[in-house]
Amino acid sequence: MAKTKIATFGGGCFWCIEAALNQVRGVIKATSGFSGGHRANPTYEQVITGVSGHAEVVQVEYNSDLLSFEQLLNMFFQLHDPTTLNRQGNDKGPQYRSIILYHDAEQLKTAEQIIQELTEQKIWDDAIVTELKKYEAFYAAEDYHQGYALKNPNQPYCAILIGPKLARFKTQYADWLK
Repeated sequence: MAKTKIATFGGGCFWCIEAALNQVRGVIKATSGFSGGHRANPTYEQVITGVSGHAEVVQVEYNSDLLSFEQLLNMFFQLHDPTTLNRQGNDKGPQYRSIILYHDAEQLKTAEQIIQELTEQKIWDDAIVTELKKYEAFYAAEDYHQGYALKNPNQPYCAILIGPKLARFKTQYADWLK
């Protein structure tokens, strides 16, 4: 019987990360939503103001016999810039912060290790500012956000920003795709 685990992280707009991870072998389901804030059941409109404290995140249900948390984190770090505080490209505000919401001590230890390794590799010129925060709650985003990038590839934001990221991701992780 497969071991199902949960990972939750955010790296800017959730559409891109969800679209990429839903194509990975071992991912059962990646869901766009909100976490890390102080308001229960926030709406997208409340989150994008920045006042709810939530980040746009993706919650990933995965088969840990096929895919490790470490492998997911490596994919996550490839999909966004973890050196920009409260920002990804033109998306600005705390809702777009780089964040890993760890579910247990093992996830925290792994996240700290990966961040240390990436820092030592000097992949980016600036320091990694990814927030590590204990997971408390996840709120799925409204239905129209789920699968948005794949359903709307010609929408300007998706075509200009997400399309190229997904193309790079598919090349880099071709062996991991479903």
